[in-house]
Amino acid sequence: MSFIKITEQPSLHEDLEQLSVRSLLEGINEEDQKVALAVRSCIPHIERLVTGIVERMQQGGRVFYIGAGTSGRLGVLDASEIPPTFGMPDTYIIGIIAGGETALRHPVENAEDDTLKGWEELQAFHISDKDTVIGIAASGTTPYVIGALQQARKRGILTAGISSNPDSPLSHAVDIPIEMIVGPEFVTGSSRMKSGTGQKMILNMISTSVMIKLGRVKGNRMVNMQLSNQKLVDRGMRMIMEELQLDEKKAKQLLQKYGSVKKVLDIYNKK
Repeated sequence: MSFIKITEQPSLHEDLEQLSVRSLLEGINEEDQKVALAVRSCIPHIERLVTGIVERMQQGGRVFYIGAGTSGRLGVLDASEIPPTFGMPDTYIIGIIAGGETALRHPVENAEDDTLKGWEELQAFHISDKDTVIGIAASGTTPYVIGALQQARKRGILTAGISSNPDSPLSHAVDIPIEMIVGPEFVTGSSRMKSGTGQKMILNMISTSVMIKLGRVKGNRMVNMQLSNQKLVDRGMRMIMEELQLDEKKAKQLLQKYGSVKKVLDIYNKK
């Protein structure tokens, strides 16, 4: 089967500049509705990946997202949300983007074309076979990502790739290919749209499922969240009030004393 770049196929919507605002919005929404179904078809592969990650993280392993452009930014975003949401140190899920910090806000010329740089950046973390590397590239052809994954896989590190093209070079470079085929973009080739939306959904699924399986959620509550603002403190108090049937004053005292919802619940459950 020859490699087909669906991400570069012409949009199904013509003469966009002549459409009304309402028609543009409805067209974008029409395309977005295809994303969840495309992601759903990937669940067996995502399940295999999550299972592998949990096994490795229970032995001290880490997860590395690696990508360029929009894909890299989404990886960094997901990684950055783990500490405040689940109370895990930022050393467990790490986002790496071609071009470094600058590339989060500005394009860095030729950064994604370097086949060696991605692996060099992974080596700086003393990566081992307990870790997992997830490459993100809508096209499935980004040299920076593929080069890093090839080197990681050679060394027995679990690898996965998230792309929007079937049978891509990225898929051939990894243990677990996750091919989310969302079809042509509303604006031809603009993979920040449906492909980016699907990538975000898949990253949410991976990291959230992993954190739940590692015990960072109780029931359906973020009991390990960082209490970094008043909204989260209030949420924490409500959790304690509901779980332990305490009034607001007592819940607040306990939260201030122990610093996290989980610690409060653990102490009370031992009584």
